[in-house]
Amino acid sequence: MLPREHRLSSPSDFSRTIRGGRRTGSKTVILHLRRVQAEPGVARSGGPRFGLIVSKAVGNAVIRHRVSRRLRHVCAALVEEIGTDCDVVIRALPRAADASGRDLHRDISRALGKIRDKTRD
Repeated sequence: MLPREHRLSSPSDFSRTIRGGRRTGSKTVILHLRRVQAEPGVARSGGPRFGLIVSKAVGNAVIRHRVSRRLRHVCAALVEEIGTDCDVVIRALPRAADASGRDLHRDISRALGKIRDKTRD
């Protein structure tokens, strides 16, 4: 389980990240990353926040929960690599159902690398 400070919880946070962030994809996931501007007088603590979207297209409830657990594990491993001013939404694609945790980690790391390359341009 991701700690509370690393989770996106409100629908508006998800919407802002999806609409206002950069997007890239891989075989198993689509990743949205948005840099968050600090509001004056409000300190942002805890680091990056992650949100997961695992729809019924991925599979039945058992498969969706398994994919969610694997994605949460990957997110926990990536906390140190992503800046504290980032919100990330990960949408699982149907191929994520058959992917191992290692495959998901590789795909998400590559997607993050693509977004970082785009922001440097």
